[in-house]
Amino acid sequence: MSGGGCSVRAIWILTPNDTVAFSRRFAVVEKRWRAAWEAEEGDGEGDRRGSGAAPTPLPADHEVAAAFAERRRREGTARGSGIRTNVSSVGLDSWVDDPITRHIISLHMDKEEGDGFMLWPVVLQKRGGYYVLVLPLVDPQPFRAYENLLKRSDCGSSAKENGNLSSILFNLPCITGAFMVAHVVGDIITGDIAEPEVIVSSGPSVGGLLDSLTGSIGISARAKPIAAPVAAPTASLSSPVGAAQSDSLKGGVRPFDKDLLRNFIIGAMPFGTPQDLNYANVTSIRTTGFSGDPLPIDQKQPAWKPYLYKGRQRILFSSLETINAALYDRDDVPDFLSVSGQVTCRAELEGLPDVSLPLTGLKTAHVEVSSFHHCVQASEPTANKQTLVFQPPLGNFVLMHYQAPCNIAPPVKGFYQLSMVSENEGAFLFKLTLMEGYKSPFIMDFCMITMPFPRRRVASYDGNPSIGTVSMTEHSIEWRIVSSGRGLSGRSIEATFPGTVKFLPRTVQRINSSFRSVSSTGYTEDSDSEQDNVKNGASLDDCIMEKINKDLQAVDLEEPLSWQAYNYAKVSFKITGGTLSGLTIDTKSVNIYPSVKAPAEYSMQASSGDYILWNTLGKCPTAALPREL
Repeated sequence: MSGGGCSVRAIWILTPNDTVAFSRRFAVVEKRWRAAWEAEEGDGEGDRRGSGAAPTPLPADHEVAAAFAERRRREGTARGSGIRTNVSSVGLDSWVDDPITRHIISLHMDKEEGDGFMLWPVVLQKRGGYYVLVLPLVDPQPFRAYENLLKRSDCGSSAKENGNLSSILFNLPCITGAFMVAHVVGDIITGDIAEPEVIVSSGPSVGGLLDSLTGSIGISARAKPIAAPVAAPTASLSSPVGAAQSDSLKGGVRPFDKDLLRNFIIGAMPFGTPQDLNYANVTSIRTTGFSGDPLPIDQKQPAWKPYLYKGRQRILFSSLETINAALYDRDDVPDFLSVSGQVTCRAELEGLPDVSLPLTGLKTAHVEVSSFHHCVQASEPTANKQTLVFQPPLGNFVLMHYQAPCNIAPPVKGFYQLSMVSENEGAFLFKLTLMEGYKSPFIMDFCMITMPFPRRRVASYDGNPSIGTVSMTEHSIEWRIVSSGRGLSGRSIEATFPGTVKFLPRTVQRINSSFRSVSSTGYTEDSDSEQDNVKNGASLDDCIMEKINKDLQAVDLEEPLSWQAYNYAKVSFKITGGTLSGLTIDTKSVNIYPSVKAPAEYSMQASSGDYILWNTLGKCPTAALPREL
């Protein structure tokens, strides 16, 4: 029944206050589920109503909310730990002792008459403060198998054991489909439904010598994102969904457009079976309908292209890379650099053509492709080449994701030093080199250095950088070396910034922080961390780090500002005109069949992710990069 695809019995969206904000049930799928259970009982399996697994109707919304609140109370948090502890008991997800139970949970419905039952598997995702629950259709056999895991006395299971949770889920493709449904529903809730960017460089308006001169002084053609040629939905893609509603936060979360979500579900998964979860496609079909143009003979229109394009033909490619780095400037600690990237595409081509794109230099650049778009047929890599053949969908889409080392020098390198001269004053020094070894057409659009002091409040600073401007916030100092609109191209620069920073006394800081914490949250330390963090508008990781920091012991005067992971400066920049991995696309090698006159354009952009300069005078943890706080 469930082995051939994905069907969804129900979707619930819960608020942090354990109320149901939205729900959708699919009667057709529910009828199939009941028929499967009745067929199993008719085959001689017997009545299992005593086990709580009999075909019971889906619970009401308030029952689901109560079951979810009870699970959070018993597991400690909404997701739970996924590991059996001394507070775990038989029947809880944590009793299975598998971390995946933090994302695939069960809900136990307790009836007053004692005839309770369980919902499983329920896919859980937390987006925008809401909890998205998706219940897919599964056969009775895997349900029985999970019931047995909830009663096992032994802890954990071997990876090679057939009865473990992974082996059960491996045979349920509906789990993957349910995660996709939960993900796109979360995107609509948060308003993250814009298509991936495809960047094109603005062509030179005059050309020749004037362009060369303007480029040398930083006035260069800028890379601009372009929108996909699809019909716009009712709500703007550039603004959060539900912006037409009140912007006031209710219960710590922003309201979302329920009508928009309801219309998407109707078009994307009619009768509970997902057909096309691409928001742009579903919106285009709803707005303009399917294409009425006749298709070429022996060609089938794919689901990801609901209507055919008409107009000027061209194909655009963009390489968007993010570099993560930890630069120590020490002989005993090696620097760390890595690049993650994606190739985005937009094909404005009439009909249903096939596009052939050869990728070269993969082995030389040590590029590892992690995934392709589902429309791509990739050949086996041979030597230093791999060919991609695809029938592109409408609009912007991600052609492939990849990982690679940084095959050229770091765009920003140097050292950062920070030491304390008193309890409330520190001296710092930056000496940096930007874009050394980078030639045209590489352009650094902007570059900024941030010194974070999350445990101290900045009172003032003193110092003049050799280039750029400096600003101050409550917990940081920001040094803008290259400003937007005045790019750095064709040359490298050296930048220094010596100075001092003064902090407010600790007593004042503690009083203000305590008052701000109590007045803004109103929660005690023992309350649910995930709920607290929704109230404060922060992420779960930030909340955990905050609680860890409250238990930190006082440090010596040598390092009162930070505790290991805070002892750094963060670099932010954007570079256009090239890639840091060395992966490029030769537009002359792009072939389109049937042959059409369509120019191919290619643009490249790289930006910083976690790009860190560690304080050379302090401790340098090398276990992992810090997360932005």
